[in-house]
Amino acid sequence: MTPVIFTFTRVPEVAQNYRGGMPQVNRKLADRMEELVIGQAELARQLNVEIELLTGKLGNVTDADVRRWLRGETKWPQERIRLCLERVLGARAEDLGFVPRKKSSALPKADPVHRRTILNAAGSLVLTIGTSDAGDYGRLGVNDVRRFHQDYVTILRHDDAGRGPQQVENLAVELAARIQSALAASTASTRVRGMLHRLAAEVISTAAFASIDGSAPQRARAHLTEALALAGLSRDSETQYHVWNFMFLASSQRENHAEAVAGAEVMKRSSIARRDPLYASLGHMRSANALARTRRQSEALCALRDAERAFGRADDQRRPEWIRFYDSSEFEALSSFVWTALGDHGKAEYCLHRTLASIPGEMIRNRALYTAHLSLAQARQGEFELACATGRQAGLLSPSSSGSRRTAKTLAATRRVLIASGSKAPEVAEWIEESGQWT
Repeated sequence: MTPVIFTFTRVPEVAQNYRGGMPQVNRKLADRMEELVIGQAELARQLNVEIELLTGKLGNVTDADVRRWLRGETKWPQERIRLCLERVLGARAEDLGFVPRKKSSALPKADPVHRRTILNAAGSLVLTIGTSDAGDYGRLGVNDVRRFHQDYVTILRHDDAGRGPQQVENLAVELAARIQSALAASTASTRVRGMLHRLAAEVISTAAFASIDGSAPQRARAHLTEALALAGLSRDSETQYHVWNFMFLASSQRENHAEAVAGAEVMKRSSIARRDPLYASLGHMRSANALARTRRQSEALCALRDAERAFGRADDQRRPEWIRFYDSSEFEALSSFVWTALGDHGKAEYCLHRTLASIPGEMIRNRALYTAHLSLAQARQGEFELACATGRQAGLLSPSSSGSRRTAKTLAATRRVLIASGSKAPEVAEWIEESGQWT
């Protein structure tokens, strides 16, 4: 496992307290703490977090315990503490100056397989991301922003991999809280504070999207209210656009399509959309989807053409991670939703085939979702047996334990179409029977 390293802009009370006139019994531990610039209280706090991840219960390590280790009074801490020390400090217990107790010959030797089992269990409890808190340790700088940002990128990767919306939401909420805690406890330049407000808004927007994916629109709305405030503090047009994009999705999920139309207008008129055709394209695409659902067909088709033209003008310049989802495969998928809302399921199926042919392999959640939509489009055209085969494939990509309700609801809609068809084909009857979980 990659060691988790914590660095701060100003050195707190660290292990060098034990390097002067005081006797230094455990110099290896002191040197490692000094190398990572981590103080006694901070080490205790991080250990307690790791213990909770390992055992499910918050640890009770204090800075007094750390001082006993540094003085050599505790030569070999308990196993769970040693394992967590190794994770936090990125070194084996023996390399940190701890000395194993002599074992009686009647006792079995330590089982390395058991040790690996405990470590693997700890890693399976959570999605491990770096801890980049700056806490109250002085002035925040660009390096602190970069460390928080790397945590955010890790969360986005977990989201793409379909790790489950609840888990992604929890990680995003926790990271946003750490960023805001660092801002409250430390000083920073106006530029750095703006960067951190922007990042916090993007992170909490990711939590909102996870809520949308888990069909929790009220929770999504609460996250987005917070994100809008943070985006305003950042005074950044792109960040405000990001939040309004998720506002659109939350409105659509609640089937408030008039509100979704208004949100799309905000996106289209933003300064970032005027500067960058990719943002303009997404704004037009959101508008097309909302207009189609309010039965404004000619306006929806006009917006879809505008989205296509703007997408064609977009170049490959470097952009924030969150909008990288809007590639050619996503453009086709969102176009399919417009055609579905307009009742042209043949064109929707065509777009979805193009999506699945080009979607990146790591975007497992989206592949499952769009495969489910393909199944629904096929069922609505009377291709019942083909819809069953496609629906079965979507189910394999998105097991019921994943927590993604959007895919489940789409498969449930496919199942209802098949039941209503009255088809007696064995393939249809079999899939209806086995897909009872999609309700």
